[in-house]
Amino acid sequence: MHEESLGNVIRDFLTGEEIAETSYEEFRQALARMLVEEKGYPKDRLASKTGVCFPVDGSEYTRMIDLYATDAAGNPLLFVIFCSGEPGSYMREALAAARIFQDGGVPLVLVTDTHDAVLLEAATGRELGHGMRGIPSWEHAQALHAPVPVLSEEARNRERRILFAYSEFLADGCCQGACRPKAKG
Repeated sequence: MHEESLGNVIRDFLTGEEIAETSYEEFRQALARMLVEEKGYPKDRLASKTGVCFPVDGSEYTRMIDLYATDAAGNPLLFVIFCSGEPGSYMREALAAARIFQDGGVPLVLVTDTHDAVLLEAATGRELGHGMRGIPSWEHAQALHAPVPVLSEEARNRERRILFAYSEFLADGCCQGACRPKAKG
């Protein structure tokens, strides 16, 4: 996803802070507002632009996640990934990001273009909901989530490679360069 600055500043719905307006920020803000106002997610359980950092061949990469929800106990619950194309095309990338996040995983993944959506169980890749009506409420998301099994190092490396391929080759570098290798000190 190519996200570019529009040269303006807007107020973030979740934090109230002023943030740079980007080509996709209005969608991120709309998704956050919908989760809070329509689906009952507490604002303090949502964060935007969360990074999934991962190593590949000695370099560190980051895939930015549009919205991240934690459950009432503060544990990972849901990744929301905005995509600028068919949500089905981004499902495998989203699953890889959820499975390697902080080496513990995020149980639920929502991929949406704001017109369509796919809700996935990260552990199995099973579709739990489709369409905007398939986006779970706060209570339903907590009831749905199942623990993500701890992956072997080999399995983690496979998921990292998948995420790397999407970031580097399919998206041609996204997030204003955030998923490019970090400079070594």
